[in-house]
Amino acid sequence: MAPPSPTAGLHHVALFVQKFDECANFYTQLLGMQIDWRPDGDNLYLTSGSDNLALHRAPSDFKPLKHQRLDHIGFFLTNKEDVEEWYQFLVNYQVPILRPPKDHRDGTCSFYCADPDGNVIQMIYYPQSKKF
Repeated sequence: MAPPSPTAGLHHVALFVQKFDECANFYTQLLGMQIDWRPDGDNLYLTSGSDNLALHRAPSDFKPLKHQRLDHIGFFLTNKEDVEEWYQFLVNYQVPILRPPKDHRDGTCSFYCADPDGNVIQMIYYPQSKKF
């Protein structure tokens, strides 16, 4: 049996978050995502244009695993200079920085921070030749 046609790409991530309002503020007010859809007070769908991040309020008995399968969520940046600007901006807002800006051998540059629920976020510059 032949495989189906390739997918159109990965454009949606859904997260259970315990600090729902704080996470909503982080992604909209700090990272600049727009609200795409808010079906109710426990679910929020955000977008940067061609992507979709869903925040779902974790139930009160939610018990996150000691180690989760999701390593991090990456946000592409257009210019290399944007990495340092985003870094300084998020430091100014006391966002926890996990790893400072670093140039990588493949020509990319990035840093890692955490959202209010502890999810790891990578802010990464990809040169045009590296775009997917």
